Amino acid sequence: MFKIHCLNNISKVGLAELTDQYELTDNIEEADAILVRSANMHEMELPASVKCIARAGAGVNNIPLEALAEAGVPVFNTPGANANAVKELVLCGMLLAARDVVGGIEWVKENAQDENIAKSAEKAKKAFAGGEIMGKTLGVIGLGAIGKLVVAAAEALGMKVVGYDPFLDAEKAAAISPNMTFTTELSELMAAANYATIHVPAMPATKGMINAELLAAAPEGLVFLNFSRDTLVNNADMAAALESGKVARYVTDFATPEVVAMKNALVMPHLGASTAEAEDNCARMAAQEVMAYLERGEKIHCVNMK
Repeated sequence: MFKIHCLNNISKVGLAELTDQYELTDNIEEADAILVRSANMHEMELPASVKCIARAGAGVNNIPLEALAEAGVPVFNTPGANANAVKELVLCGMLLAARDVVGGIEWVKENAQDENIAKSAEKAKKAFAGGEIMGKTLGVIGLGAIGKLVVAAAEALGMKVVGYDPFLDAEKAAAISPNMTFTTELSELMAAANYATIHVPAMPATKGMINAELLAAAPEGLVFLNFSRDTLVNNADMAAALESGKVARYVTDFATPEVVAMKNALVMPHLGASTAEAEDNCARMAAQEVMAYLERGEKIHCVNMK
């Protein structure tokens, strides 16, 4: 009997994947495997009984990958399982940035006691006017599981798309969309974009990759969306670009003290994968990965070992 310890609440749909060879345990000291979502594992001392770890999600920056590799413990993630949920929030973010929906809703709340609110609204609404995304150009940085879904959705809404991914060539990019303009120069993408969205992993090489130099290449009034990781954007450079108007809106899923203080930032509380469907999909895949390893030694979506 294999014993599984959950560091976070894991979807019951996913846990139902576990066969009768498995049982959940609250005692980590006896666990054969760990299922985790966002819990910080960097300072944890794991018992020798732990044979593998599965992250119900794509990002693994909360897990000490190298230390676990040295200990012979494989770590699995669930790429693509929450891709549709993130894609839909990116679309939401674009629409919220294009039109001041948030400001308009707040105005209605503030004037809720006005008996003539309908009449007042007709006068006030011009302050919340915006533009349409149809016909605008979206730059998609990273054409993986999420990025390629964003490309298809944006094109379906009548947007032009420019894509960038250093791990793809023109032929592979054309397979994602023959209508997408593919570039190997990130500055070219930024120069063409009215909107830009980033979908790359957080690594030393990508830390602060969205910086003053790159933002300077963008047209005035860029809307930048970050539903990937907070460390990808240089906060000081983004704040300066917002102050100058070079960036009209910064839409991000990562609330930090620096970001919430930025002018014209729309900040969400990390809602990207927070749908029932995404949580089910991630948990289901994570459970399957654990079973594949414990029963057959298969390393599916292993991120720290070969």
